[in-house]
Amino acid sequence: MSKLSSDAAPVKYKKFTKAAIKKDFRRNKVLYLMAVPAIAFFLLFAYLPMSGLIMAFQDYKPKKGIFGSPLIGLKHFITFFNDPFFPRLVRNTLAISIWELLVAFPLTIIFALLLNEIRSKLFKRTIQTVSYMPYFISMVVVSGMIIDFCKSKGVLTQLFSFFTGSSQNILSIPEYWRPLYIGSGIWQGIGFGSIIYVAALSGIDQQLYEAAVIDGANRWKQTLYVTLPGISTTIVIMLILKIGSMMSVGYEKTILLYNPQIYETADIISSYVYRKGLLEFNYGYSSAVSLFNSVINFVLLVMANQFSKKVTDTSLF
Repeated sequence: MSKLSSDAAPVKYKKFTKAAIKKDFRRNKVLYLMAVPAIAFFLLFAYLPMSGLIMAFQDYKPKKGIFGSPLIGLKHFITFFNDPFFPRLVRNTLAISIWELLVAFPLTIIFALLLNEIRSKLFKRTIQTVSYMPYFISMVVVSGMIIDFCKSKGVLTQLFSFFTGSSQNILSIPEYWRPLYIGSGIWQGIGFGSIIYVAALSGIDQQLYEAAVIDGANRWKQTLYVTLPGISTTIVIMLILKIGSMMSVGYEKTILLYNPQIYETADIISSYVYRKGLLEFNYGYSSAVSLFNSVINFVLLVMANQFSKKVTDTSLF
């Protein structure tokens, strides 16, 4: 075997010369043209705004602008770390992210597996359409529905009162915020989130299932030994991305639903940034908090990627 390996012809790699690049561009000019909107989007809305991060180190004044505002170093970061609300913000953000990771993430995979088991194409498409629809409902509309359902005479409140005997508005009870937030998120996103897993399931070789049936494997064993290994790479990649965004809990639904009565469990970093930046006009401080949030996300992403590379040989980079 070693002799064959030593005698094998060396692999030739293409050199990216100007002529090769021009030839590739002429051959794939349609693909390059299709990529222009995506590149422009990220340049305008992802990379260009990063120049504003300098505000995190300034006593930013809108009249003076970025180039005229004085530098103050790490003052905003120190102020944030000494803020009495800092532990609460981090705790609430991590609590919601961890519960979503433990509940919503596996439920999305389970839903995709259940869809894969449906043999009737018409019934499967119907279930997919119904499950995808909530994702396309505006967050404002969804929040309005939740507010109506959680009123003292709302459907959810009446359901809870059947077990607890209390008809108090659910949105005024801190202990109910996290289950309500995560539950509504699952309802809205489980169908759309399962698309990538359904696509991965369609790529599994059907001969593997036939071989498993010949070996006497039932549907459960086929799922364990064929289906899950077949989509394991997709699951790991999505898990890495999920861990890398643990500190980025969306503020939209939070600011639409929360109130001072439930700040203890509902207030998160993104809603705090919204209050400080857009309501109190403290742009430098809110930029510093947002930058801290992004750095933590980056560290989590790198750590999860490195751990996955060592354990499963699957990684993003």
